[in-house]
Amino acid sequence: MKELALGLELSKQKFLWVVRSPNNELAQAAYFSDQTLDNNPLSFLPVGFIERTKEQGLVVPSWAPQAQVLSHDSTGGFLSHCGWNSTLESIMQGIPLIAWPLFAEQRMNALLLTEDLKVALRPKANEKNLVDREEIAKVIKSLMVGEDGKKIHSRMKDLKIAAEKALSPNGPSTKALADLASHWTNQSNS
Repeated sequence: MKELALGLELSKQKFLWVVRSPNNELAQAAYFSDQTLDNNPLSFLPVGFIERTKEQGLVVPSWAPQAQVLSHDSTGGFLSHCGWNSTLESIMQGIPLIAWPLFAEQRMNALLLTEDLKVALRPKANEKNLVDREEIAKVIKSLMVGEDGKKIHSRMKDLKIAAEKALSPNGPSTKALADLASHWTNQSNS
């Protein structure tokens, strides 16, 4: 978490960061084993981080309404674990991603988003298998102000339009769901 914080700071990009305490039950909590696991998520940030970045960003402990944040006009990117709901919310709002998968289907979703759809960037781990602050800053700047970021933003806007069409009243997703409901209704009536 320290490298992520320092990477955000180094990027000089505006941010909103929702920080939650690690869950001791999850494998990822092992990253924090050298720190006391308490209920204050801000205790995991580098000393002075909030003060140094107060003009650059806002750190929110615990929770924020993700769908509302993603729909806000000032949101330019989303660092996400690439869970299915987060991925869909991002697509529906046209917000490109920085993919940081942790487990389960998240890795496959990240691969789809970065390699196939090309609407996300993924930071690369160093020789110690860690993503360092310089890499984090580089990926954030690339997404927010770089040429790759412009292309990714454009592709994500196209994907948003395609998703909206699919979900429209006459779209293929809506029709397929209506057909399925009709099929089930007809089966139960016969």
